[in-house]
Amino acid sequence: MTATESFYHTPSPPGLKGIWAWLLTQDHKRIGLMYLWAVGLWFCIALCCGLLMRVELMSAGRTIMGPEVYNSLFTLHGVIMIFLFVIPAVPSIFGNFFLPIQIGADDVFFPKLNLLSWYLFMLGAFLAVASLFLGEGFPDTGWTFYVPFSLTTDKNVSLTVTAAFILGMSSMLTGLNFITTVHRMRTKGMGWMQMPLFTWSLYATSWVQILATPVLSITLLMVIFERVFAIGLFDPGKGGDPILYQHLFWMYSHPAVYIMILPAMGVISEIIPVFSRKAVFGYKGIVLSSMGIAVAGSLVWAHHMYTSGMSDVAVFVFSLLTFLVAIPTAVKVFSWIATMYKGAIEMTPPLYLALIFIYLFCVGGLTGLVLGSAGTDIHLHDTHFVVAHFHFTMFGGTGFAFFAALHYWWPKMFGIMYNFKKAYIGATLAAVGFIFHYVPMFILGMQGMPRRYYDYLPKFERGNFLAGFGGFLLVIGIILMFYNLLMSFRKRQVAPQDPWGGTTLEWSVPSPPPLHNFVEEPKVKAYPYDFSEVIAQAQNAQAHQESEK
Repeated sequence: MTATESFYHTPSPPGLKGIWAWLLTQDHKRIGLMYLWAVGLWFCIALCCGLLMRVELMSAGRTIMGPEVYNSLFTLHGVIMIFLFVIPAVPSIFGNFFLPIQIGADDVFFPKLNLLSWYLFMLGAFLAVASLFLGEGFPDTGWTFYVPFSLTTDKNVSLTVTAAFILGMSSMLTGLNFITTVHRMRTKGMGWMQMPLFTWSLYATSWVQILATPVLSITLLMVIFERVFAIGLFDPGKGGDPILYQHLFWMYSHPAVYIMILPAMGVISEIIPVFSRKAVFGYKGIVLSSMGIAVAGSLVWAHHMYTSGMSDVAVFVFSLLTFLVAIPTAVKVFSWIATMYKGAIEMTPPLYLALIFIYLFCVGGLTGLVLGSAGTDIHLHDTHFVVAHFHFTMFGGTGFAFFAALHYWWPKMFGIMYNFKKAYIGATLAAVGFIFHYVPMFILGMQGMPRRYYDYLPKFERGNFLAGFGGFLLVIGIILMFYNLLMSFRKRQVAPQDPWGGTTLEWSVPSPPPLHNFVEEPKVKAYPYDFSEVIAQAQNAQAHQESEK
């Protein structure tokens, strides 16, 4: 084996070949790729479920399915999208692949635990899907498993809740691994303020994962005990409190929003300075805002419960905290825009997708303030306005950041380039489809159309038809983006080591990286986003070309 041989050509662990070299690997890059294919599969299944639901809703009354199938589909769509795509996509795929390289390490601190996390993720995923075909059928509770319905329905809730519990364990182990890796394995000379912003975002996310996820795990266990033993934890007839479930569920699930969005923000913080050829504006501000979001985001869970019955003081406090969490988020957006200001911007598919992210996420964030205010939330609670806001934030945010990360790091992961023109067309179709899909839902929500309903009044039909039309555009755009990336394997246009002019450590290693990541001791810069060398090289190349003319 030569020092620069790709990790693809190095069996791991030694002595194993073929599929076993992957299934028993402890190499963080291979585990990251295993997450990529698994998450991609679940995303496609969830996307099909979502599209079928929108086809059903394009006209009033029954179109292609009955109400029971519809309820099962939206539960399956929600469980897969939240637990199998939005939460794990960026940290598990790109975090596993790039966090050790960005800090100059050859692997994560617990490689065996990393492999166990992947197996737990796959076990939880298969149990979630298996619950469709076992027992009394897939649960119809939605991904929130609200009591008392989740306790009384005769559908297969227990198995799905068990699946979510296992997925939570996987998430916690990944977070524990990342925190330990950052603390113990940074290369010599890399201080805290020399870490790339993507690594910082994963570090902040990991703390939320290991502190908030146990709350959900215990809550889900309580649901199982309640269903099996009827011990009266949430049943008011036995002295239990159904509101307690909502508090416990949202104590995890609102911080989980930041588990989903913080890594996405880290991706954007990497892309913007590289294609602006300019040091990121307010590096320390972005770092502090990541940690600030992680802390403040854990204190706002009850804004999901204004209509559940709380004191006026509690409503005021949680409403105020919700507005405060917007401050560190706004710091990030300001820093990205300020970075681009007077920068030498080079438009590429990753930057294009990052700009789409900023726009869609800002719409999602601003409409979140509408729902954070108790007065407007009571009017809009559980309407399609909430559906649109949630998807603008989660799919418009995390989803498009995932696409941006995929296009940004694809050359490094596989050593090949893709077609830019098709990437632009796919991204544009997806963005236009996204807007056509979800903007009508804002209007439907303000008109009073409730969410999760199988049927609706005739006056909502036009908006639902437009939303369905946008859904098809969105799916076509996503398919084109994936098709373009997959076709790059066929054409195999070799990617250079640093096609974008990046300055963080992953761009200093070959594409794809070798087994132990670095062929020589990594050189840590005093500042991770120093583009002076990149600009000087570009100027020299330009001067050389002009002299040849």
